[in-house]
Amino acid sequence: MSYDIIHIAGKPHVLVPVHDYTSLKNQGDNTRGLSEKALEDLSLKTDNPIKIIRKARKLTQKDLAEAAGISRPYLTEIETGKKDGSIRALKSISDALNVSLEMLV
Repeated sequence: MSYDIIHIAGKPHVLVPVHDYTSLKNQGDNTRGLSEKALEDLSLKTDNPIKIIRKARKLTQKDLAEAAGISRPYLTEIETGKKDGSIRALKSISDALNVSLEMLV
């Protein structure tokens, strides 16, 4: 692999393709089982991270809500941004999705 190096304000910066950046960024993170597309969507913030990971894990909202011990309407509100979700709810969701809490916020 070769990357371009540019200088901004006297400091070198490396230009990395998004898919390479995503792979490097997520090494060691608990992203096993997530497709390159899901990892790219997470990096580009194309949608709510809970929704991206839920779909990558092939879970319905009902499945995830049950696994996290919350109601499906509450999960929907979190995924759509109508509610932020309590720390307790987000922790339950992260546990159910087998990802770190930091990935969801």
